[in-house]
Amino acid sequence: MYLLFSWRYFKAKKSTNAINVIAWISTLAIAVGAAALVLILSVFNGFEHLVKTLYSSFYTDLKVIPATGKVLVLTPEMLQRIRGTAGVATFSCVAEEKAILQNADYQSTQVFLKGVDDTYSDITGIKDHLIRGHFDLGNVDTPFLVMGSGVEAALGVLSDRTVYPVTAYLPRRGAEAGPDPLQAISEGNITPVGTFAIQQDFDDKYVITNIGTVKSLLGFGPDEYSALELKTSQPENLPGVQQRLQTLLGKEAVVQTRYEQNQGLYRVMSIEKWFIFAVLILILSVAAFNMVGALTMLVLEKQKDIQVLKALGAQDSFIRKIFLGEGMVLAGLGTMLGVGCALILCWAQVRYKLIPLQGGSFVIDYYPVKVLPSDIAIVVGSIFIVASLASWYPARKASHEKVDLRS
Repeated sequence: MYLLFSWRYFKAKKSTNAINVIAWISTLAIAVGAAALVLILSVFNGFEHLVKTLYSSFYTDLKVIPATGKVLVLTPEMLQRIRGTAGVATFSCVAEEKAILQNADYQSTQVFLKGVDDTYSDITGIKDHLIRGHFDLGNVDTPFLVMGSGVEAALGVLSDRTVYPVTAYLPRRGAEAGPDPLQAISEGNITPVGTFAIQQDFDDKYVITNIGTVKSLLGFGPDEYSALELKTSQPENLPGVQQRLQTLLGKEAVVQTRYEQNQGLYRVMSIEKWFIFAVLILILSVAAFNMVGALTMLVLEKQKDIQVLKALGAQDSFIRKIFLGEGMVLAGLGTMLGVGCALILCWAQVRYKLIPLQGGSFVIDYYPVKVLPSDIAIVVGSIFIVASLASWYPARKASHEKVDLRS
């Protein structure tokens, strides 16, 4: 019943046009705030999805690393047990270490030299991101190198045209510093044959070769590795697969999901998203004070109606609900208008790429957007909480009106 009164008060012609004007200004302010919230969250979702897609081309579903130190011991029997674990599709053994790469002209750069086995291309999307050359890692006798585009630029080589190998310098395992520091360094020549471009974090740091070459340079034994990277056949049950592997490997190893491998990045992205959301809610709260003015003027406009309702037996709570409902009407119309406009703009951005990204150096040339129903629910809920708080004082004032019909 009180919502019927609220709707009639909203539609009814007021004695002063200013009340209507302020009410519509309040509605438009909420609409703009709702649209801004949905658009900002959708853009953050779009970038987050894009980054996760790019990172999934390099980082695997699960990764096993040593709990302490840099060496993970995995016997053939243990590898066989891992292969038979439910949910494990395939895996790649990895030997990785920081290295210095130097070209024939003595131009050098620091990289992560990553040695992988033949199944590596089955668990990552590196092959799909080659921009030059081909994906061939060679063998211990004839090692080949696939490098990130940033490393290629730092060395001043073109992987598909160079005729000279690059030299990799790595710390020799177990070597002690002596009179000659070079005794603690191992080196090997590797021929570049391909270049990948995924994301700057990878392109500027990583080069990939066969695992035998890296293990030889590091002095690893037959059962020693830096990590084990896995692809699962049950991505929907990733925690279950992770738990089974952790139980199998015990305390000597740590099993990480893709999120845990990049926990810092995902946490920063989430903090940025919700910090911006909080700022926009604060701005919306300030804009919602227009609603306080509109409802206060409406209370003054409807004083006689309030007194008549009270004379007919209406309780204070009923009067309060009428004007709280009036605030919900303003908020509801503004929210529907704002969210509707935001959804149309998001669709148009995806369909027609209305707003481009400047610079032309990113993997896409337009702002990505991704609308999540959960975000819309959070936006709608937040707006109605703000509207309820803004409506409370005018509604309370209306409920305390004295009954005086003599005038």
